[in-house]
Amino acid sequence: MVRSIQEGVLMTSPSSSSTTTTNGTDSDDSLSRSSSSKSFILTTLPPLITAAYKPLTVLSAHVGSVSSLALCGEFLLSASQGKDIIVWQQPDLKIFAKFGQGDGSVKALVSVGSKVFTAHQDSRIRVWKVSRRSSENAFRLVDTLPTTKDYLGKFMKQSNYVQTRRNHKRLWIEHADSISCLAVHAGIIYSGSWDKTLKVWRLSDLKCLESIKAHDDAINGLFAGEGRVYSASADGKIKIWGKEKKKQTDSSFSSHSSSSCSHVLKATLEGRAEVSVNSVVVSGDGKWVYGGGSDGFVMGWEKREKGGDFEEWKLGFEMRGHKMAVLCMCLVGEMVCSGSADKSIGLWKREESGKLCKFGVIHGHEGPVKCLQASPNNVGAGFMLYSGGLDKSIRVWWVPKQDTLEEEEGKKKTSFETLLMQQG
Repeated sequence: MVRSIQEGVLMTSPSSSSTTTTNGTDSDDSLSRSSSSKSFILTTLPPLITAAYKPLTVLSAHVGSVSSLALCGEFLLSASQGKDIIVWQQPDLKIFAKFGQGDGSVKALVSVGSKVFTAHQDSRIRVWKVSRRSSENAFRLVDTLPTTKDYLGKFMKQSNYVQTRRNHKRLWIEHADSISCLAVHAGIIYSGSWDKTLKVWRLSDLKCLESIKAHDDAINGLFAGEGRVYSASADGKIKIWGKEKKKQTDSSFSSHSSSSCSHVLKATLEGRAEVSVNSVVVSGDGKWVYGGGSDGFVMGWEKREKGGDFEEWKLGFEMRGHKMAVLCMCLVGEMVCSGSADKSIGLWKREESGKLCKFGVIHGHEGPVKCLQASPNNVGAGFMLYSGGLDKSIRVWWVPKQDTLEEEEGKKKTSFETLLMQQG
């Protein structure tokens, strides 16, 4: 799938599926893989009553498109397609350190404890130890996944090899294409790849526990929480996986495992036909799953009563949220933020029913918005939102909570009505 940004319009070349390439190299380094062969239709969004958002600051030190953001204690980390990772120290967001140069284009990163995990286009995950003693060696490379120990324990056994493409085999602990996304939960790190597999790694010893043939196309997004991992794919599906004691499972999903427990498919969520799902987030109560599509739609699935081993979900809503593809999403309490190839950020509020209602739009980026990261801590009556784009910049926003905006709009309406009465 070859995609390009030309004069602000997202174009796609006809293709039935994404292509796998050697060493994770691909002509598209910027956007999520998409299996859709149709052009994106631009429609006009209805006007939204919202305040004018202006960035608190714009950070422009990257040499390539910003691909991922993560918070690590007092630091904001930003990864780039230009192979560099920059550490910004809060609150003034001055550059504290740089690391990772020369280790392959960085696709994703996550922080857990005193370690940072970075996913690269060369199909490897790198592990960095965080030390605040000095900026020169604050982030030190300590390992690469799969680890050498994992390799040595498996490379001499034929059954540990899998066919990745014609006349080529790899160990099942290896990804065969770019690693597009990472998620961490309960001592486990999950990696999703354009090779269509989901791999499970144990944080304590960095061992690969499991490799799952999860989708029929590239995996674009992951979310993990409450004993579940959710994978979003260019095949148009979101799949929900649950951890159970090992038993005989469908071989079409689970490939290999070296653990007493394995992940089994709990549900498959399907949305719009021939539309890639680029991102996924889950409500705090686990009853709603939200996905962003390559056609600009935001979709939501509601969980029904559990029936047996397989969970039942229904499509609760689908709404055009953007003029072009939704590339990323993040959840902040009862709010959802969506970043798009149309260069905007959508602000959504969860209604009591669980459905999303769009109430605001943030403009400012000069290119598609590729990644979002929200601070979990309140700042005044709002929160800090960080956005990274293909314009090589990071923008920092203060976003008021939706009820604050409603209160302000109510005051304006009351003042206007009072003025009309006085004039009358």
